Amino acid sequence: MGIFSALSNAASAMSVFGQSLNVIENNISNSSTPGYAEQEQSLVAAPFEPTTGLTGGVLAGPLISSRSEYLEQSVRSQTELLGSAEQQASDLGQIQPLFSLTSTSGVDSSLNTFFNSFSQLGVNPNDAIDRQAVINSAQQVAGSINSTAAGINQVLSNVSTQTGDVVANINQITGQITEINQVIQSDAGASQDAGLDAQMHTALESLSELTNYTVIKAGDGTDSVYIGGQTPLVLGNTQFRISAEANSPQTVILDSQGNDITSQISQGQLGALIGEKNTTLPGYMTSLNTLASSLSDTVNGQLFQGVDQNGTAGAPLFNYDQVSDAAESLAVTSITTDQIAAASPSAPNGNANAIALANLATTPAANGFTFTQMYANLGTQVGNDVATATQNQTQYQNQVTQAQAQRSSQEGVSLNAEAAKLLQFQQAYAAVGKLISVLDGLTEDVINIVVPTA
Repeated sequence: MGIFSALSNAASAMSVFGQSLNVIENNISNSSTPGYAEQEQSLVAAPFEPTTGLTGGVLAGPLISSRSEYLEQSVRSQTELLGSAEQQASDLGQIQPLFSLTSTSGVDSSLNTFFNSFSQLGVNPNDAIDRQAVINSAQQVAGSINSTAAGINQVLSNVSTQTGDVVANINQITGQITEINQVIQSDAGASQDAGLDAQMHTALESLSELTNYTVIKAGDGTDSVYIGGQTPLVLGNTQFRISAEANSPQTVILDSQGNDITSQISQGQLGALIGEKNTTLPGYMTSLNTLASSLSDTVNGQLFQGVDQNGTAGAPLFNYDQVSDAAESLAVTSITTDQIAAASPSAPNGNANAIALANLATTPAANGFTFTQMYANLGTQVGNDVATATQNQTQYQNQVTQAQAQRSSQEGVSLNAEAAKLLQFQQAYAAVGKLISVLDGLTEDVINIVVPTA
């Protein structure tokens, strides 16, 4: 191999080493950029066949990314679960205080006061003050149940609002993914752009907190996204927006064509919000409605069996609109103190019916439970649901942290490692530069030999 071939190879090597230095510097500059994966300039040996004029050397190969789609998917899968658990813990945490068994103004306390008022009326069945106490305690029961129902309805309203916000965020992120795909399709080299790659994976990770989806990479380097693994949100350079009907009794998620895709969504914040609006919170309300309607029907039914101070058949103490909204509409009637049927028809001035009403506190009503047990069961269910969501939140946060750590160990930029590579290529660059200087001197000497000076 001649001097000129060696000089050509050295110049090529200097160019390749310069590219490697640029990649290292880019890694260092983006070490804290979200979604960035370390890049490496591959080096390829050029063919060496002197007989055919191939003089060897080093060439720049393709950029190699440390990105692991397996690790990326692992982070996204755990983030979907974490997004769901965080949403549940936050929303159900607002419900739990409504069912406090230690509150002096809650349903449990007011139920005890209510039935105790009948016990006291049994002692003094014709006392006006004790009769008024029954009405007052009934109003407290109705008010506490109304307040609990209002609290659940407020959370339901919040969930509806949040659902709309989450759907808007999903559309915003898929819009960003679509824009990145458009850049990739318009520029053949963009699919290898580390910055675009970082933007894409950051967007995908943000999307995983909101909903469950599947991502498929196309041959042109673009990513297609399918919510629930079925319905497209992004196909190449086209976005498909979803919408929510969240203000109706049941939340419905619609695809871009107006088709119901609610059943496809199970994780992320949107999955949790759908479950809360369509199942969990209505379940709490149904139990509370059952308590309210059973209390009203049972107490009124017992009052109807007695007589008031005027010897007239007992009047109702409670009323409500319908079973489906009994907790919201439960109220005390316009009953007066003399209309409370404390006596039995066989003993008009006695206390038999007041005692029977007091005994309702320990008598199984609906589903074999007393009224206080029904309320306690509902409170326990809420408490268990909150505890489960909180436990899941902690568990999934740990799993996300572990998955991110595994990803970072492979994809992240180590400044120490990059500094070592930087020094290595700087030295190689300097060595090639010295070789070029030597070859340049030899070339000058050869020229002086071939063409002597005058």
